[in-house]
Amino acid sequence: MTVPAASAIDVLLVEDDAGDALITVEAFERHKVVNRLHVVRDGVDALAFLRREGDHADAPRPDLVLLDLNLPRMGGHDLLAVLKADEDLRRIPVVVLTTSGADEDVLRSYQLHANAYVTKPVDFDAFVTAIRQIDDFFITVVARPS
Repeated sequence: MTVPAASAIDVLLVEDDAGDALITVEAFERHKVVNRLHVVRDGVDALAFLRREGDHADAPRPDLVLLDLNLPRMGGHDLLAVLKADEDLRRIPVVVLTTSGADEDVLRSYQLHANAYVTKPVDFDAFVTAIRQIDDFFITVVARPS
């Protein structure tokens, strides 16, 4: 189920792997997700986007962050810690979307207050399904602050 255009939200994908970013974009398109997807390649750039600094001064405030853990310059766990400690940013839901299924990564992400942890499926169709489920849950089911 897609949401009406009036209900479209901004989603920030923090992903350094160009192939994974492309697959996510394709998954949004294949699922006909109407949300606006913005992509940054590392934690430092993500923080600038979220704080609307530098090249991102006109960036929209995302309603959802999809966060990879293995990032250059500032790793996903470090970025998550900064986001959840920031009074202005902590209310933005963060879904860790990563290849790691390691228990320590899952535990640390939840300790840092991630809203969900999803291990990226290797199969494209399974990945599309995971993106659809994230979209359905966080866009259709969950109430978000305005």
